[in-house]
Formats: sequence, structure tokens, C-alpha cells
Amino acid sequence: MRADTHDIAFPQHHADDGWLVPSIRKAHERSEIFGLLASARPDYDVLTQGELLLKLEQNRVLCAHATPVMETLREQIVDTQSMIVLTDAQGLILHSTGDDDFLVRAAKVALKPGANWAEDRQGTNAIGTAIAERDATVVHGDQHYLAVNHFLTCSSVPILDPYGELIGVLDVTGDHRSYHQHTMALAKMSVQMIENHLFNSTFNDMVQIAFHSRPEFLGTLMEGIAAFTCDGRFLSANRSAQFQFGLPLASLRAHTLSSLFGLSSAELIDRSRANRASRMSHMTLGLSSGTVVCARVSMNRAPFADMRWPSQTRNASVAVEARPRATERDTPALRALDNGDAAMSVVIDKIRKVIGKDIPVLITGETGTGKELLAQAIHNDSPRRDAPFIAVNCASIPESLIESELFGYEEGAFTGARRKGAAGKLLQANGGTLFLDEIGDMPYPLQVRLLRVLQERVVNPLGSCKSIPVDVAIICATHRNLREMIALNRFREDLYYRLNGLVVRLPPLRERTDLAAVIANMLQWLDADEPRDAPLCIDAEVMALFQRYPWPGNCRQLASVLRTAAAMSGPDGCIGREHLPDDFFETPFGSGSAIHETHAASDSTSGKLEDVTASLIASTLARHQGNVSAAARALGISRNTIYRKMPLNVPTAPTEH
Repeated sequence: MRADTHDIAFPQHHADDGWLVPSIRKAHERSEIFGLLASARPDYDVLTQGELLLKLEQNRVLCAHATPVMETLREQIVDTQSMIVLTDAQGLILHSTGDDDFLVRAAKVALKPGANWAEDRQGTNAIGTAIAERDATVVHGDQHYLAVNHFLTCSSVPILDPYGELIGVLDVTGDHRSYHQHTMALAKMSVQMIENHLFNSTFNDMVQIAFHSRPEFLGTLMEGIAAFTCDGRFLSANRSAQFQFGLPLASLRAHTLSSLFGLSSAELIDRSRANRASRMSHMTLGLSSGTVVCARVSMNRAPFADMRWPSQTRNASVAVEARPRATERDTPALRALDNGDAAMSVVIDKIRKVIGKDIPVLITGETGTGKELLAQAIHNDSPRRDAPFIAVNCASIPESLIESELFGYEEGAFTGARRKGAAGKLLQANGGTLFLDEIGDMPYPLQVRLLRVLQERVVNPLGSCKSIPVDVAIICATHRNLREMIALNRFREDLYYRLNGLVVRLPPLRERTDLAAVIANMLQWLDADEPRDAPLCIDAEVMALFQRYPWPGNCRQLASVLRTAAAMSGPDGCIGREHLPDDFFETPFGSGSAIHETHAASDSTSGKLEDVTASLIASTLARHQGNVSAAARALGISRNTIYRKMPLNVPTAPTEH
């Protein structure tokens, strides 16, 4: 159905498209760019049953919340020659329901599960165009780009997740001769119900404030809902709340409970308890705009378990600040890992968008980059924070034992088994998070069992006939290239696609621009471990050495070097060159990169080395047209090192300044 642009032919009325609304006209222009023939029959490329089942599993949460709403909507449009369609964010149909006779007609144009209705496949159509425009869209009759779809009228509404990201589309499609204008209104209401269900489920363990200026709208689709952490940090708000605040979600992320509602977390808790005691149905709150709203507050007590309640003190704000706080080392959080490096900030921003959803996270990166620390931080920032975090290193457990370690076993399941058996790591993590480190080293036969558990959510311990339900969030990590392993038949492709809901790469330490902040954090942890007369610090010469060192062992190596140096340091706590372990200097500086330096170099040798270094940097920058980032990657050093070492007369790309 593809063609070169000079072969494209439109129905006659498409040549004069003044009758098209702007969004449809733009969609037709995109369809032309995609190289689609308006008169051609499309290649539907419907997924196989196995491929569709995998997609349904990947979108399990969306389907669980959407299908009941679709059934309710079906009752409202019954006998209207229509059908209801749910797609994923790429336009792939996941589920459909509707009038049987129309479903038969729709199947002829592949309006069925497994077919993709993105614009580059089907041209202008409500599903694909709603995705492209990120807005509710009606495409009527011959507004469809492909002539084969002219008998349809489709009303599509994008479905956004609680963080404002597109996750699917709800579509009502029918015969163009029986189109009703109220169809779009019904579709929008249905999407609002789905989004609110997703929102409440995602932030079930957080503080939620439902509000509206009119009390009769509380508990309806019109109510705004905003979610906050127990200390008042803003998490998200539904569409109605965004409208009432007068701010988009991106702007709301800079706010707090206090800036939006004018009261602290402790004051909100106090007022909520007083409200319940007086059996009031709602409370009155003021928005920052001056609007007075009626509100209901819901909160799971678990996040507040370690908090002194306002009634126990005269000053509620003091009670919140005075509660004991665990150190960042004990309970790492994502904010503690964001020290200003752009690559790390991107990773953390992506992760924040999927926290609390049923989306597995796959962390890649070199050994020692902090994958387990990131996994622990994800767990601690998630609604599962009060449940177990269980880590399993698939590379460190003998292949003969890893199955029993993961799934557990019954008494007598094998020689040497404990009396009464043992619960496996999956059951230990029930309700919490299971972290599978070095997942690439999991034995191939065991990958089949893991995939089955992830799909069916039940565990069968060795030697047992019982199936035990399990609810775990999955985070995996690996330093291997899993795609290459799939090509070599060393890693199952179906398991890979089940685990890679969100894939993030942790940058190696040599590429990071926040080395000084990472070092400062590690020194704080070391100070907390062993109190000293003076806090630990780094000599300027040593910091310069650290900035030039390639850190082949990444953060793990840095932590080891600092731990040894701290033990060797004097009463003033200042780490100098003489406190560094000998093996730190055994590997040439820049090993694995193009820049080398040894600690034993004399001043004259050092001067010559600096000249060689500057020359190498200059030539590499020239080869990459002055792009500092590209040159840094080629040399295996940080951009800061290039800026510090490059000759003053070497030009760089303007975007690098």
C-alpha cells in the first residue's frame, strides 16, 4: 500500500480539501508523507495470537481498568451499529466489543484485536489521528484517508496515565449513516472514568484530595483529584484538578501541598481528623487562586506510621520536622541519586513516571554503576515501600540452587532440603519488590519458569502441587547486551519483552559530570558509619586526580578507594595523595581511554604529557567538528576533563557552550 509521492492518487474531493477541518487536513498531509495510496487496500499485519497475548500482558493494567467501563458504554450504545475499541499508545487494538452484526463488517477492515490503526498504517483515522494530535478526534465517512474506511465514523479519545503520558485510546466506531453527536461525549466520559480509576489505583497509598467548588460534584467525574506524598510533595493531578488549578501538569510539578492549598501536611492531617470526629462530609479549602472548594481527604495511614500526629503536640509543623529521619544510605531515594548529571536526571525522570504502575524496569549499565542502589531507591519511592525489597544476584547463585532460591521448596523436595521446606525469594517479596540482578546470567531453562510466574502471578514451590498467588513489582539489571544474547539463543525473547517495560541505562562514572557531588555523598556515608573528630574532605590534588581517573570499576571502585583512604587519613579528615591505596596508581590514568598519566611522572614529564594530552584533545575535537560530548565519548573521558585540558584556541560547537 506504499507508493512514491508522485504515484499518490486521491479521490477527486480530496484535491480540494477546503472542506476539511485543520486537524484532519494535517492528518491527510501526514498520510501523504507516509506514502499511502488512498485507493489501496491496507496491509493490516494482524498480530499472531501469541504476539497479541504478550501485548495484552504488557497492557494488563490498562485493560483491567478499561474493560469494565467499555461494557458500561456498550449498554449505552447498544443497537446503534457501533463497536467500542481499546488500543495501546501505538494504535494496536487490544480489545473490542459491540453489536455483533457490525463487528462482522468491522472485521473486514481489521477493526479487531491485533490490528494496528496508527496513521502510518491506516492513514487518517480517529485512533491514529487522536494519537498524533494527542486530542479527542472524530473522523467521519470520507474524511478517512483510505477509501476502504469511508463507511465508518469514529470517535476517539486519548487515555492518559496518572502522570500525563499517553497509554491508549478509547474509540467508538460505527456506520457513518447512523452517527450520533452525543457519541463523543460518551467516549470522553468513559475515558475520564478510566483515568480516575487508574489515578486512584496508582496513588492508593498516598494523600489524595478530591475537590470541587460545588459540593454536589464531589464523588462524580467532575471532581478534581490531586495526590501528594506524606510530606506534601506534589505527585500528580487528574484533568479536572488541572482545570480547577488553572495549571497544566508540567507546571503543577513545581508546586507543593502548601503552595496549592495553603496548608502543611500536618495541618491537613489535623483538619482531616477533626472533620471525621465531627462527622462532616467534607471540609473547605482555599486554592492559591482564591477559589474556595469543598474537599474530601483520603490517606492510607501506613505512610504516616512513623509520624507524630498533630494532636500530640502544640505545634503541628514542629511534629513533622521533629520525627526521626533515616539516613539516605539506609533508605536511598531517587532525589538522593540526582546530583546534577544530565544523563542521570533523564534516567530518574523516566523512572518517576512509571513508579506505582505495573511496569517492570530493566536497568542496564557497566558493573559498579549503582544498579542495585537505583533499584532500592525505586522501591523506597514506590507505594510498596513498606513491603519487602528482595534482591537476588542471578550470577552469584549456583545454577543447581537458583530454582529453589527463587521459587522455594517443600519438605523432602530434594536431598539436603530443610525440614518444613523454605519460601523462595518470590514469595518473600510478595507485596513488595523483587530485584533480579544480572538477569542475563539466569540459566536458560529457568527463564521459562520465571516467565510463567510473571504472566500467571502464581508460584509453584519445588515438590509442591499448590499454586500460591504472588504480587511483586519486578526490577531487573544486567551489564550484558540481552539482544545479542537473544540472537545467540542464550536469553528468551519472550522473557525479554516481558521485563523491558522501561529500559534505562546508568552512565559509567567516567561519563558523569557530578563526580564531586557523588564523592561528597560517599564521604557523608563514611562519616555516618564512623564518627570522627573532623568531617572527611578531599585534598585539591586528589580531587584533580579523581577527575582524570577513568574509574573502570565505577561507583563501586570509588567507594572502595574512599573507604581505604578514609581509614588511612589523619585526625583532620583530609584525604591526600599519600592516603590513596597503592593499586589506585598501578593502572595508568585513563586506562581504557586515550589519555594516560602516572603518579610518578616528574614535573618535566608532566609538562610533556600535558602537551600530548592537549594535542590529542584538539585533534579529537577537530575530528568531531568541535562537539565536546562526542569527543569525550571517543576519548573515554568526561566533558569537564576536555574543558580543563583543551588548548584555549580550539573551537567548540556553539551548542556546547
